[in-house]
Amino acid sequence: MLKLFTQTGWRFLWLTLLVFIADQYTKTLVLENIEHYQAIQILPFFNLTHVYNYGAAFSFLSDAGGWQRWFFTIIAFGVSAMVLWWLKQTSKEQILMPMAFSLIIGGAIGNAVDRLIHGYVIDFLVLYYQDWYWPAFNVADSAICIGAALLIIDMIKNKEENHD
Repeated sequence: MLKLFTQTGWRFLWLTLLVFIADQYTKTLVLENIEHYQAIQILPFFNLTHVYNYGAAFSFLSDAGGWQRWFFTIIAFGVSAMVLWWLKQTSKEQILMPMAFSLIIGGAIGNAVDRLIHGYVIDFLVLYYQDWYWPAFNVADSAICIGAALLIIDMIKNKEENHD
């Protein structure tokens, strides 16, 4: 059993736990300290704004009537289980891919827990320029995006190594 946590990608599951804890902690802080729809300007292009997302990324299917809560929760846990299995298959030599997988799992579970507990995902990070606003996001969303970027970097890096 110890070999799983030292010789496979599971050695990065601490990162999954770190993302999950940071995500849930920041969402708790938002719930306790910022009123719903209240915006607090941090920088001229960045606000903390307490909002709820009933859908998926960019509020996709947010007004679908409620079934999407369970649909996205099942998808998040299903994908996390599949990625956890892939993570177990990675070798000790691999670094970027297991880190990416761990970030993605932590983010997916963080948002899924929100859907289970609240029925929506708590978002609060808002980037904007003048009247243009990027959709609100959270720590879990950030971890998923960073994980996806690391997967792309790993694919490019491995493609270059295989062509040498």
